[in-house]
Amino acid sequence: MHILQAENISRSFKVGNTVNDVLKGVNLAVTKGTFNILMGPSGSGKTTLLNILGALDRPDTGKVIFDGQDITRMSEKSRDALRRSKFGFVFQSVALVSNMTAYENVDFALRISKYNAKERKKRVEECLDFVGLKKRMRHYPAEMSGGEQQRVAIARAVAHRPMLLFADEPTAELDTNTGLRVVKLFKDLVVREGITIIMCTHDPSMMEIADRIFTLEDGVVIDVA
Repeated sequence: MHILQAENISRSFKVGNTVNDVLKGVNLAVTKGTFNILMGPSGSGKTTLLNILGALDRPDTGKVIFDGQDITRMSEKSRDALRRSKFGFVFQSVALVSNMTAYENVDFALRISKYNAKERKKRVEECLDFVGLKKRMRHYPAEMSGGEQQRVAIARAVAHRPMLLFADEPTAELDTNTGLRVVKLFKDLVVREGITIIMCTHDPSMMEIADRIFTLEDGVVIDVA
């Protein structure tokens, strides 16, 4: 069953008098409960595509179907609600709130998504335990390593039980071993929580962990493996 489909997605940006065609008629289909990688070099259009799939940007042409709905035609208010309730995001920059502890960062995300107040404490601890940081829940981001901060960001992104998790180069600032630990966490999320994950990377060492790899080059999907 396909949870997400992109049909003929094109996106251009104007820089001065030059039009840069970043995506050129991209088509792809993502199966529910799988770990998917968008692979390609810098400038291939990975992040632009991820932003469109995650309802952070709109395509110039084409549409994105999520769970049977064309999300490209939704109002901004509806798209915002969709991102809050059904999607989760992990970025290269972890973007944790510096004056909040790990616990408070995850709890804050649950408050925004209007998660059941009585269940919040249990869910926060459950998510931090899942990423191996329950004992560090009272620590602030500055007291943690880069890998630990990224694991808190993952806990925060999945706490509200999204259907889809989007990750944009989440291991780019980490060493190889730490990066592989983070990606294995993603794989565990697919198995244990049934989340569908779409991750951008240009690191070939991540390929063997994915269920499916979409290779982008110059704004086009050139291979699906």
